[in-house]
Amino acid sequence: MTVRKRFGQHFLHDPNTISRILHAIHPVIDDHIVEIGPGRGALTRGLIECGCQLQVIEIDRDLSAELQRKFACLDVICSDALSVDYTSLKAGRPFRVIGNLPYNISTPLLFRLYSHKSVISDMTFMLQEEVVDRICASPGTSAYGRLSIMSQYHCMVEKLFTVPPESFSPMPGVTSAMIRLTPHQQYIAVRDIVCLQEVLISAFNARRKTIRNALKTLLSEEDLDKLGIDSRIRPDQLGLEDYIRCADQIWEQRQQ
Repeated sequence: MTVRKRFGQHFLHDPNTISRILHAIHPVIDDHIVEIGPGRGALTRGLIECGCQLQVIEIDRDLSAELQRKFACLDVICSDALSVDYTSLKAGRPFRVIGNLPYNISTPLLFRLYSHKSVISDMTFMLQEEVVDRICASPGTSAYGRLSIMSQYHCMVEKLFTVPPESFSPMPGVTSAMIRLTPHQQYIAVRDIVCLQEVLISAFNARRKTIRNALKTLLSEEDLDKLGIDSRIRPDQLGLEDYIRCADQIWEQRQQ
């Protein structure tokens, strides 16, 4: 079957890697699992064998048809994962999401899934290692940024292990890594998520500037002082709670 580059297809084939991923997911019979980008079914077979309730989302029509032929009872959703209403997949309880995500849509897809986190119990994904490192990054590191903060706002994040290019066909030009994302049951909620996103975009579009200059159109130096934030530090030195306080302050000012 022809590999379609526009879908970012790299098919997992290494048995040891497949086994390791399934062990990390640890599917059980009572699970409802949604697999994104099953491709040729490398993980799908193991998930079916565990007896869980499985749905797969595959954009490639030929692959969708192939999966339906291989696994007669499989619930195949032939659709773009970026357009799926994940809330509609809930069958009375939260479900688990897994997948080898195409690198070209991984970030927007993560943000879409975060917006549906109320129906998701956990997510286990294969991503480009660089993206995994950005998600897990701490303040003060070069990888730390908007993706780190928004991911850690929504979820507990855990890098599991790396996967070499040789595990795929065709081989990608980068190393991959597995990550587990578990939506927080309790967390410090921002008053308006749009305000938080706005703050992060302004801050990290000017990450080499001081936070005072990066956020000057949103908050004054006096505002930052009242929030207990040193206006001379750079955006990548502030933690999640600092940004939540900034976003809440902007929201309060806009209510006046």
